[in-house]
Formats: sequence, C-alpha cells, structure tokens
Amino acid sequence: MPASPVFGKVFMASQLTDAFARKFYYLRLSITDVCNFRCTYCLPDGYQANGVNPRRFLSLDEIRRVSRAFAELGTEKVRLTGGEPSLRRDFVDIIATIRENPAIRTLAVTTNGYRLARDVAHWRDAGLTALNVSVDSLDARQFHAITGQDKFRQVMAGIDAAFACGFEKVKVNTVLMRDVNAGSLHTFLDWIKHRPIQLRFIELMETGEGGELFRRHHVSGAVIRQQLLQQGWQPQQRARSDGPAQVFRHPDFQGEIGLIMPYEKDFCLSCNRLRVSAVGNLHLCLFGEQGIPLRDLLADDRHIEDLKMRISGGLSAKKQTHFLHEGNSGITQNLSFIGG
Repeated sequence: MPASPVFGKVFMASQLTDAFARKFYYLRLSITDVCNFRCTYCLPDGYQANGVNPRRFLSLDEIRRVSRAFAELGTEKVRLTGGEPSLRRDFVDIIATIRENPAIRTLAVTTNGYRLARDVAHWRDAGLTALNVSVDSLDARQFHAITGQDKFRQVMAGIDAAFACGFEKVKVNTVLMRDVNAGSLHTFLDWIKHRPIQLRFIELMETGEGGELFRRHHVSGAVIRQQLLQQGWQPQQRARSDGPAQVFRHPDFQGEIGLIMPYEKDFCLSCNRLRVSAVGNLHLCLFGEQGIPLRDLLADDRHIEDLKMRISGGLSAKKQTHFLHEGNSGITQNLSFIGG
C-alpha cells in the first residue's frame, strides 16, 4: 500500500499488531445496542435506552468509513453485532455498503433470529456471507423462559430459510448455563447430526449487572469438551480470522461443535479481534476500558488516514489478557453493550 502523508509524517498502513505480537484480522462492529429479547444472562429487564438516542448510532456513511479504515489495515472479517442488528431499518444497506470493499472476505452477523425467515434471503443477496443465530434451548418453553419471547418456532424456521437461500453452514450460539441447558448435550447433538450447523457452546461470562446469575449458573466448557473427546470428536485447527471457538468434528455428524471458554488459561493469547461500539468507540477488549473515540474522524472521507493512525496507535494500550478471573468485567454492564 502506498505511503500517505499525514501532518508532515509518512504513514504506512500495515497489519494491525499489538505489543504482544498478536495480529488482528477480525472486527466486531456493533450497529445498535437495542434488542427486542430479554435474555436472562444479558438484558433480563429488557433494553433500557439510558439516554442514548438511537439516531446517535453510527450512520451508514460512518459505517462505510470505519469498515474501510479497518480493511486498509488488514481486516479480513467483519461481524455485525448488537443488540439485535436486524432492528436497523437500513440493515440491508449496511451489508451492501461493507461488501463494496473487496478486502472484506467474510461479512457475518450475529442475530437472535426473529427476522430470519422473512429477511435472510435479502441479507444474502446484499452480500452477507456468514450467519450466527442465538438459540439457548431446543425446548420451546425453556427458550421462552430464557429469552422472554415465545419465538422458538419462528427462529427455527429462520434457520431453515437460511439453508434454503444458499447458506451452506449456520453457526448457532448457545450460552452454557448450569441447571438450565448444560445437561442437554445429547439433544443438541441429535439436532446437528444431519444438519450443517456449528453449534457453539459459550461459557457464561460475568458482567457488571450479572454477578449473581454468573455465580449460580456458570459451568466450564471443559466439561463439554471432555464428553466430546470421550465420544470421538476431534479438535480442528483454527484459521487466522476465525473467532475464539475450539471446533470439534466427528465422522458420523454433519454438524460441528465449537466451545468458547474465556476462563480457560491462555484464552487471550490467540486474540485476533477488535470491537467498535454502536456509538463509534474502539474497544480493545470485550471486558475493558472506556473505549477510544473514533467518531470525530468518521464525518468525512478526508480523515481516513488519521482514523487509521488512531486505530493503530490505540493498540499500544491493549492488555495481554482480560481480568475476568479476578471478577473484573471492566465497564461491560451487559453483553449488548458492545456486541458481545
């Protein structure tokens, strides 16, 4: 990439790398923190605006500029998150805008799935390449109890619609909780035996508002891993722009299992992702600091080099690890805050 003069200096864009030699190929971009579900582990009382006007969330032009800057800094994968990203009326336009940049090889979304059946074909036509759907139980009543929404069948129909419109694989996220769904492994395995679903068990993580729930329901993903290994599941290698899941395959199953275990030793050694919040702050960790403001540089295309310099420079402050083991979740009050 050619050098660009910025304030008398020469800036050479390069792969984003921090002080611990970790390279960052993956951006999780929140486009709203609004969600219409009331999941017990995230927003049990529903979405609270807290004085944030939804019109203050990143605009389409701001999303184009921030995704362009990250692409020019080596980002290969962008995941749209929330809240529930499909609540944005311009969601299809957001997908199309980001996909205009050929450097973004993978554009994914994490969704609660309530609009999948209606809209997923439009998302794919606009350029979406990967899909994660949150499904914390395969029992409709338990799903309702966890999410506060009686939409289990609607979400299941949406996953079927995703396959019907051409997605070859769908990832399903399940937050692992003791005395809720941790004992349902056999049910989940039966579900993916003949479906190309990567079922990802995510350890419950402590947040500022969820300490009591964490202490009551946290269970290590290592319990599931041991069961999988005993049943002949084999660990797979991780690609450089993959998320943090440890993926397992079995010759008798079309689906896969992924385990996301943030409390495991050395979890942060393979960190390859950065986050931008729905109001334009760069977050170096899901559980961390107040964020580095980028929005003042998103108003005009002329600021793109300054934006890249601020992103690159911000990495010098990235810590080697999170502090979840010490019960410190930083400023993260709930998982919708910067997109999980």
